[in-house]
Amino acid sequence: MTFDKTYQFNFPTTIRFGAGSSKELGDYLIKNSLARPLIVTDPTVAQLGFFKEIIEDLKKKNLSVEIFQDIHKNPVKSDVYKGTDVYDASKRDSIVGIGGGAALDVARAIVLRVNHREDLFKYDDLIGGDVFVTNDVPHFITIPTTAGTGSEVGRSAIIADDETHQKKILFAPKLLAKIIFADPLLTMELPPFITAATGMDALTHNMEAFVAKMPHPMCEGIALEGISLISKSLETAVNKPDLESRSNMLIASLMGAVAFQKGLGVVHSLAHPLSSLLDTHHGLANAVNIPYGMEFNIAGFEDKFRRIARTLELEEETGEAVVKYLFELNSKINIPHKLSAIGVQHEHIETLADLAIADFAHPNNPKPVSREDFKQLYLRAL
Repeated sequence: MTFDKTYQFNFPTTIRFGAGSSKELGDYLIKNSLARPLIVTDPTVAQLGFFKEIIEDLKKKNLSVEIFQDIHKNPVKSDVYKGTDVYDASKRDSIVGIGGGAALDVARAIVLRVNHREDLFKYDDLIGGDVFVTNDVPHFITIPTTAGTGSEVGRSAIIADDETHQKKILFAPKLLAKIIFADPLLTMELPPFITAATGMDALTHNMEAFVAKMPHPMCEGIALEGISLISKSLETAVNKPDLESRSNMLIASLMGAVAFQKGLGVVHSLAHPLSSLLDTHHGLANAVNIPYGMEFNIAGFEDKFRRIARTLELEEETGEAVVKYLFELNSKINIPHKLSAIGVQHEHIETLADLAIADFAHPNNPKPVSREDFKQLYLRAL
């Protein structure tokens, strides 16, 4: 970071964090004169007991509730259009996203589309589309149910094209939720696999943000604390969950999403194509790729990795020790070490490399990544 330039640092919105905080939703809506929320979730969360309790509580408070759950595991543009149609037809006045990254991304994209009706991808941040986000947006509230993406504190949504599967990033500061109810009790019943995959997603956010090339010292401090919390909590959260481990994972997930304002990198560009092409769970895709992506970044950035190793309290403060730790952590939470174990085949490699080089994340990687680099990383991980 040089000190003869001016930098801009942005930090998120109000967060109500703690066991039971989600029960405050109804009173918050009433206090803000909101009576007709559109609840955006996914088909799995919609069937869970805590979700039904939230909806029942809103109805008891005489609030008109409409639920939209027709979304893909990896969201596509048509999901957003369908949700907006429901918002219009049922005359909603606010949007509440309840779920993991997919539900919250769709909810945020609907928030954008309500008063911005040109083609959704006109607003793609990678082509400067954020300048077209000029109109008001509906009141937006988020309630995370996983400790992974941290999308609840974000200002962007990642939505794929239905045909090409290429992911687009919709971004604008006004897409930030007005308030987040982060309730670790909602994550207590997550199955071990989802806890592991989303937890590794959170770790990837914190680690990639820390080494990303964009200067942001505040985010780097947050990322290191996020890494520390995850290292002390993820294994317990997966194998013997308790309120402390689940709470630490949820706060570390929030921290990862704040930290990656600084940028992401090679691991996310390896992971996104797996979700687009093979519908791989995003957290799982990150989890399998993170040791290989971090190994790629060590040379030239040994000091960054020394600080990560120190944060993880490793005996050897080296990048190689960090990579070894990542493989060992994956083993402890039943994440495979190889892409072949999650359905990737040799014939996928060329297409994956094409998608990876076109991805938006790697330009902020600390070192440049070529298409050949992506191909070799995929082959190494295969």
